[in-house]
Amino acid sequence: MRFEMRGAWSAASLLFVLSLLLAPAGVAQDTDAAAVTLDRIYGSADFRGDFFGQARWLEDGTFYTTLEPSAAVTGGRDLVRYETESAIRTILVSASLLMPEGAERPMSIQGYQWSPDGTRLLVFTNSRRVWRQNTRGDYWVLDLETYDLRQIGADRPESSLMFAKFDPAGERVAYVSEHDLYVENIASGEVVRLTDDGSETLINGTFDWVYEEEFSARDGFRWSPDGASIAFWQLDAEGVRHFLMINNTDSVYSYTIPVEYPKAGGTNSAARVGVISSAGGQTTWCDVPGDRRNNYIPRMEWSGNSDEIVIQRMNRHQNTNQVMLCAAATGATRTILTETDPAYLDAVNDWEWLDGDKEFTWVSERSGWRHLYRVSRDGEKVRAITDDDDDWEIISIQRIDEDGGRVYFTASPETATQRYLYRARLNGRGDAERLTPEDQPGMHGYNISPDGRFALHTWSSFGSPSVTELVRLPDHEVIRTLVDNHRLRETVNALDRGDFEFFQVDIGDALLDAWIMYPPDFDASKKYPILFYGYSEPWGQTVQDSWGGGNYLWHLMLTQQGYIVASVDNRGTPGPRGRDWRKALYRNIGQLNVADLSAAARVIISRPYVDAERVGTWGWSGGGEMALNLLFQYPDVYGTAISVAAVTHQKYYDTIYTERYMGLPDEAAEDYEAGAPITHAKNLEGNLLLVHGTADDNVHYQNFEALVNELVAHNKHFTMLSYPNRSHGIFEGQGTRRHLYTEMTRYLNEHMAPGGIPLEPTSD
Repeated sequence: MRFEMRGAWSAASLLFVLSLLLAPAGVAQDTDAAAVTLDRIYGSADFRGDFFGQARWLEDGTFYTTLEPSAAVTGGRDLVRYETESAIRTILVSASLLMPEGAERPMSIQGYQWSPDGTRLLVFTNSRRVWRQNTRGDYWVLDLETYDLRQIGADRPESSLMFAKFDPAGERVAYVSEHDLYVENIASGEVVRLTDDGSETLINGTFDWVYEEEFSARDGFRWSPDGASIAFWQLDAEGVRHFLMINNTDSVYSYTIPVEYPKAGGTNSAARVGVISSAGGQTTWCDVPGDRRNNYIPRMEWSGNSDEIVIQRMNRHQNTNQVMLCAAATGATRTILTETDPAYLDAVNDWEWLDGDKEFTWVSERSGWRHLYRVSRDGEKVRAITDDDDDWEIISIQRIDEDGGRVYFTASPETATQRYLYRARLNGRGDAERLTPEDQPGMHGYNISPDGRFALHTWSSFGSPSVTELVRLPDHEVIRTLVDNHRLRETVNALDRGDFEFFQVDIGDALLDAWIMYPPDFDASKKYPILFYGYSEPWGQTVQDSWGGGNYLWHLMLTQQGYIVASVDNRGTPGPRGRDWRKALYRNIGQLNVADLSAAARVIISRPYVDAERVGTWGWSGGGEMALNLLFQYPDVYGTAISVAAVTHQKYYDTIYTERYMGLPDEAAEDYEAGAPITHAKNLEGNLLLVHGTADDNVHYQNFEALVNELVAHNKHFTMLSYPNRSHGIFEGQGTRRHLYTEMTRYLNEHMAPGGIPLEPTSD
């Protein structure tokens, strides 16, 4: 995936927050509270929001815990417990208790988990980044009865532990370190090494780059319910070619950084799943048929008991997903459910065992719409929980409350731009019931208590920062507000803002969702330049009724300068509009999406107040690819494009993403070529700014250089901007984000001047 966008917060919003945290101090501030400036966005804390994070439900919802700044220890955070109904607050773990011997300050809590009986706390700290996320670090266990604090894996290298978790009894912790699995007894400190063959190419208990990026697979092992065994993934990356990134700036002599990265059509890691005793011994491997390098195992869990594990096995085309049960003792497997699709399938995350492990939940598009089903353990019976006869669909499962007989899920039957909470009966009877109030449009996310009585509810809308509150379900009564973002809301409300609207664009054979932002001093008797923003691929929507963070603020700044800014979601974006809508882009990336967007642009540009001579587009990652194709393929529509971190030919991207949406290269060569920006680069007529980070492990700098070569070959004029040793997000290093957006703004100002100009009078 390019930019992962899930829930109420997009990756762009999270990177915006990170850029604020990394912003240098002491930048001069604009004194005009109504004006948006780049210094305010990226050089100050003016737009830094508050978040309610690291919450954990206790005792089925009677209590919850969270982290709060310590009043007693400077720079520390206390772990506090709230009684859900009354808000009675108790400090369970003070920051002073998380001070290792000899340390001058308490550890930074970057993650925590409770033991099943609540007597021990496992703390994740001193973390390091692994590709996208900080998933390796150090772990400590605090005994809440003795207040003994001890490090787990103390003899392992610093910050090398990954995904540590308690066993079901809370007496041991399992973890991965340097691609091997370990189990440690908390009381005695005894360590059992479960695997000893881990290496850079033989990966136990975690994943390679492409599994992590495209299947969101990171934590690669699971305790059995009885704690006697551990099931884990093993990936054999031998034969996967390395892509070499080069670092030219961190030493006098350059050096290469190898990344195991299978390009489309290339060799994948071989994946398998095994079961090993938590006391050590031989691994029993699941007997999954077929070539392990040309099939995937994106999901695995214990099947409700300690005798069998359940896996999802997908073929390389990713158009067949087999659910298999594997006997833990023998490795014998049997297939109980098979899903197929003419285009592709997604791995299913929302599966849970019900009715004493006799059934499991399953999300499917078999009706043409995404719905939830109950499947018997033998796969013989499949019955709908949500109504698969209606043309609406679920988006994601929030909670399954088997005792209460309900499933809670997000959906938005009326519009793809919003998200609301619904619930339905697990027996499939009756209609789904909307719980989110009708007077709260926007994007809503929920962390629901295990018993379904309460939820931590976070919501926002376009131009309005998020609010987090505790609500009682099912009536959605607000018990108390936890984060209101009052300061940020006041700052945003003080800005000079024009009107905006959400609407649909009729392009003849489809209605496309869109939003548009107008200048604060908009005058319909003038015509304005317009900048289109988009992503356009199957992994992200840009037309959503939610707080947009840094992108929203930059777009707002542009409207203050005199630009109209708009965004359109084409067919193939992942909104809740049915299987046919989402799968329309299969083998059509670079063709259908850009045709849809250019058609929508023509409709919008036909409005009298839009200047057809000043039309631009911009995007990042998949959106950068889109911007290139729009400029190259539709020069009669777009005169300017800014393309950031773009794929310039699908052959340069990874196996899982590319082959899922474009097919295998040797079967779809014509489609690969037809949709590649490089193919159309010779048609460049307008203004192009190319931007890329040289240390992009996701969309390699190779894409940038290959396109530059093609443009040079055709003697095309363009502007290029490289950021040394920056990754796909281009945020590392002091001042990086401010510099990037300064250059983007300057480029727009120079090549499609801002401001409205009077319409030419029409003759009678």
